[in-house]
Formats: sequence, C-alpha cells, structure tokens
Amino acid sequence: MWKYKTPGIPDKLFARLPGIPLSKREVRILLISSLRMKSDSVLWDIGAGTGTIPVEIGLLCPEAKIVAVERDEEVAGLIRKNCDLFKVKNVRVIEGNAPDCLADLEAKPDRICLEGGKPIAKILEQAWEYLQPEGRIIATASNLENLYTLSKGLSDLHARNIEVVQSAVNRLETRGIHQTFAAVNPIFILSGEKL
Repeated sequence: MWKYKTPGIPDKLFARLPGIPLSKREVRILLISSLRMKSDSVLWDIGAGTGTIPVEIGLLCPEAKIVAVERDEEVAGLIRKNCDLFKVKNVRVIEGNAPDCLADLEAKPDRICLEGGKPIAKILEQAWEYLQPEGRIIATASNLENLYTLSKGLSDLHARNIEVVQSAVNRLETRGIHQTFAAVNPIFILSGEKL
C-alpha cells in the first residue's frame, strides 16, 4: 500500500472514524523527525488515535518495538485496522488509560510520543519515569494551556535539549472552480531528552 522508504503517507490512505483525530501528513513528518528513532528503539505512542505514527514508524523501523496506547476500545481497533492495512507487524496496541496502564507495559521505552490525554501533566510525569536514560520524549499541544503545561513539565523534569516547534502548513485545495491554500491546524511539538 505504501511502497516508499520515506515518511509522509497521504492522510486519505488511513482508515478513519468520525471525530477521531489524525495527525496530518506534514505534522507526522515533523513528529517522526523529532523522535530521532534508532532501528531497534522501543517507542510508546500514548494517545495514539488513528495510529498514524505507529504505522509510519513501523514501516521505517521494522526492528523497533512500538506500543500504541489508546483508552477507547473502538479507537484501539482502528489502530489495529491501520496496522493491518499497511502490513505493519511490530505494533502492540494496549487499551488502557494513561498514566495508569503504563506500569503494566513490559518493554521500557527509549522514545515516547505523547499525543494527548488528560491529565497531561500527570501522564508526562509518569511516562518520564519509564523513559530510559538518553531517551527522548516528544509531545504535541494544540492550545496554549497544554503548551504551557508541557513546557513547564519538561522544565520541572530537567529535560535536556528542549525544543519547541510550531507547524504552519498550508495545503492547496480546490474550492469550486478555484484553487486556494487552506491552513492545516497549527500544532506545537515539544521535545526533550533524559540524561
């Protein structure tokens, strides 16, 4: 289905459910780049939603171990469906509420992608405890409150090499007889490393 060795699978190729967020292609590319995966990394994707990050990472790093955490049973099924669609075999889907379910995960991560959840500060703090030394965490924020909470949380945890990037992506769309640029909702991507 995706025959290329680069990230950036078109959004329309993923199975979707109404109301379930999907990280847009251009944002996924930034997220994947920020993770700085190794071929054998262990990645926890907390709040995996549609499963776009696990699918893309699974294709790029087939030896990696990927755990997709999602609290909703139907959405977890969607992640499995997308993994099947793209023939990704190295993703384990966990149905559970973060941070409570994190203690039960077997492999401890050297990479964490935090894409949502409440309370975000508590999830960040708990996920950080499981992150291996020299590990990397990235988190997304779509509003000022979460940006502040995550930024303060990374600072309080003494994360190193903190970076914050705001995406500003426009896509060419056809509207009626005209082509116009439409903005993709901006998102903040925060990242930091553990000593």
